[in-house]
Amino acid sequence: MSVVPNPVITNDGVDPMKKLLPVKLLTITVLTAALTVGCASFGNGGSGGASKASPEATAAIANAGGAIKAAKANNWIWRDTEKFLKQAKEAAGKGENDAAIKLANKAKFQAEAAVIQYNREKNNPRGL
Repeated sequence: MSVVPNPVITNDGVDPMKKLLPVKLLTITVLTAALTVGCASFGNGGSGGASKASPEATAAIANAGGAIKAAKANNWIWRDTEKFLKQAKEAAGKGENDAAIKLANKAKFQAEAAVIQYNREKNNPRGL
């Protein structure tokens, strides 16, 4: 039979390991935030964080991303939808804003159509 030692309890009645947990979590949070801020300053291949994308292209890409999230929530997304969003991001990064907007709108349309299709299929099952 083995003997399990009692945990060390300090004068305040708290295990010292439990005191360290908040300190560790705070340290991890601060380091993660510092790393995120540091990496963000090197965005777009070291161009100083300056984006070539217009505000319109950025908004179109964000809207498409939201629509894709909604389609993925149903696990019902069309084959090329995410490919179009990826191409839109690449075009925006190159400063090709018109192409980026067009591709992002195409991705958004497909994602929204996929959600509509999902709802119709769910509400009107086709017996084969």
